[in-house]
Amino acid sequence: MITQAFHEEIESLFTPEAYLGDRQYLCDVAIGTFSCEIRDAVIEQYPYEVVAHTGSANGHRSIYMLNVDGRRIIFYMSSIGSALAGNDIIEVQWQTGIQKLILFGSAGSLDQQATTGKYVIPTQAYRDEGMSYHYAPPSDYIAVSNSGVLTAVFEKLHLPYVNGRVWTTDAPYRETRTAVRRRKDEGCIAVEMELAGVQAVCSFYGIELYDFLVTGDILDGEVYDSRGLRDANHSLDKFYVALKIAEELCKAFLHTQDESIRKDV
Repeated sequence: MITQAFHEEIESLFTPEAYLGDRQYLCDVAIGTFSCEIRDAVIEQYPYEVVAHTGSANGHRSIYMLNVDGRRIIFYMSSIGSALAGNDIIEVQWQTGIQKLILFGSAGSLDQQATTGKYVIPTQAYRDEGMSYHYAPPSDYIAVSNSGVLTAVFEKLHLPYVNGRVWTTDAPYRETRTAVRRRKDEGCIAVEMELAGVQAVCSFYGIELYDFLVTGDILDGEVYDSRGLRDANHSLDKFYVALKIAEELCKAFLHTQDESIRKDV
């Protein structure tokens, strides 16, 4: 059974080195998007260098080093779905050395009243996918480890948000009324396709994940409503929020370093 896939053996038969060569250390922070339109707008707006690639026999996607007001940030477009998005993270870290990942995307609303007009900061993800069970012990939900940190950042930036559980599924065409009702009864306010697997991968490889969502399609009405999905997928505001998060994380790191130096002195 897939829920028995995880085991304690850390070393795999091979690593990304088999395909990508030696590990590289270029940058600490990365921003990931799922939108080709956001990717195109960002690389048109900021100076960048292509430093690596992810991909397979289906094709390759560039990994960029952005220059944002003198600050270097890794930027890439993630594949969709927990398994592919998780593997992308592994390959991005191998080729760039990132330790912090800010990832944003769209989700379906399971609670219009809670999510409308707000960013969603997930606190836990229901593991209705396969990737996470290879990287974390079995459980119904996986905790989103930095949701509290992200909440504090959104508070500081005065951004509208709501915290809550989300439902990660590999099977969007099986989001039935029964499944929606069950997840809502457990406190899920949105449904998406990556977070449970991505969080498990990040925890396994020691990457700090900072994930937020914007709901577009609505699943808790009388009929399914997809009218908001395009804007949730491709609106550029999410990237600018991610930049602000990166800035705050950098400030927090510098503050910690200063405190450490004072203690040493």
